[in-house]
Amino acid sequence: MTAGRIATVERRPPGRENSQRSSSAKHGGRAHRPPSVPWVFAAPALTCAIVLYLLPNVSALYYSLTQWDGLTHPSFRGVGNFVDLYHDDGARRALRNTLLLAGVFALAVNVIGLALAVGTHRVLKSRNFLRALFFAPLVISPLAVSYVWQYMLQPEGPVNAILGGIGLGALEHPWLGDPTTALWVLVIPLVWQFSGFAMVVYLAGLQGIPEELYEASSVDGASALERFRSITLPQLAPSMTVVVALSTIIGLRLFDQVLALTGGGPANATETLATELYQQAFTFTRFGYATALAVVLSALIIAITVVQIVVLRRREARYA
Repeated sequence: MTAGRIATVERRPPGRENSQRSSSAKHGGRAHRPPSVPWVFAAPALTCAIVLYLLPNVSALYYSLTQWDGLTHPSFRGVGNFVDLYHDDGARRALRNTLLLAGVFALAVNVIGLALAVGTHRVLKSRNFLRALFFAPLVISPLAVSYVWQYMLQPEGPVNAILGGIGLGALEHPWLGDPTTALWVLVIPLVWQFSGFAMVVYLAGLQGIPEELYEASSVDGASALERFRSITLPQLAPSMTVVVALSTIIGLRLFDQVLALTGGGPANATETLATELYQQAFTFTRFGYATALAVVLSALIIAITVVQIVVLRRREARYA
């Protein structure tokens, strides 16, 4: 050894250095790398998504470009079905009815659902019972609800009987048999059934609003209406995004209730894209044309939903 200099030798357990090197080499030089999730766990979900969603949609795009009766081999005709849709008065009427029905339905569900949520959010002894009562129609079969309302709205049904019994016989009307009123009356059972869903979502949003905001506004002398406009509505922006988007999708896809209540009548006054699709496929066996209708309906739902979400997300960002 050199004078004035002391060399120290670090003793290490045998094999430790080699094991560290091999571990570092195995992990690519990174000592702490989270283990990757094996694809085998995601395979069942991916398989179901491909088989039940992706493949049917790809098949629908193909059949929309064909002339097919459901039995023989389909013959390719390009965009002919979509050209026929553009010139079809029945399809245009169904599109108009679909947009009107979905718009009125979404607006009414949101307004009534928000009103029910605000009303049952107060400290009432019966609030839990009222919440269950308003939510109950949602768990009933749509067909069962439709048949009950069809009976109630018949010319000799309970609605006209009640109007006659209280001296309002002049208001008696064939509600579902008049082409001028059938579409608007159709909204009533739909809103009655789905308002409870909107109420539950808005209730969840109301329960997340800090009570200190209301207390501070009360100290500042804000009225109940001002608190609702400046605190409640901005804080409910995320809930409103969910309810508006889902209610619009439900309104555009309505089929069971329309078929059970009016069957698209009278005089095709309540025909929607969904019921028109059903008629073309299973009554006239125009499966290629019906698939083109389905593609148009899907594209319409996607386009409207994307626009709604973008606009409502921007509204959320303003109030964040």
